[in-house]
Amino acid sequence: MDDRMFRAAMGKFATGVTVIASEVDGDVHGMTANAFMSVSLDPKLVLISVDGKAKMNEVIKKSEKFTVNILSGDQKEMSMIFAGQIKDGKKVEFDTFEGLPAIGDSLVSLACNLYQAHDAGDHTLFIGEVKNLNVQDGEPLAFYEGNYKQMT
Repeated sequence: MDDRMFRAAMGKFATGVTVIASEVDGDVHGMTANAFMSVSLDPKLVLISVDGKAKMNEVIKKSEKFTVNILSGDQKEMSMIFAGQIKDGKKVEFDTFEGLPAIGDSLVSLACNLYQAHDAGDHTLFIGEVKNLNVQDGEPLAFYEGNYKQMT
């Protein structure tokens, strides 16, 4: 199997869309990710997967904290900005949640402390211990076969 076939196969798994955010030395960084899952209830742990070459990889290692913001169906543009699909230099105003940068109006914002990090191939798996969360009602933004989908 080649890389394209593997990527196409993984695209058959519908996911939600998140923006991971963190801050180092006053600089806020964000990244769109759909590689996110819950891991444990006791302690409350979640996992994100970040490319080893991504700036966010070093940011999380330095800050040892991050937020996971699960986007609503109305936040496609926010996802595109942090995925580098919109490059017009749009300035994003972050909210603050538990002292960390967060995306306002997300369905969920999880404030996490870094619990563990594991290198896995060309990515790092970051396990975060959830310290607090904020939940709102709404429909999620989804991703399937390389395209955004809305549930409504």
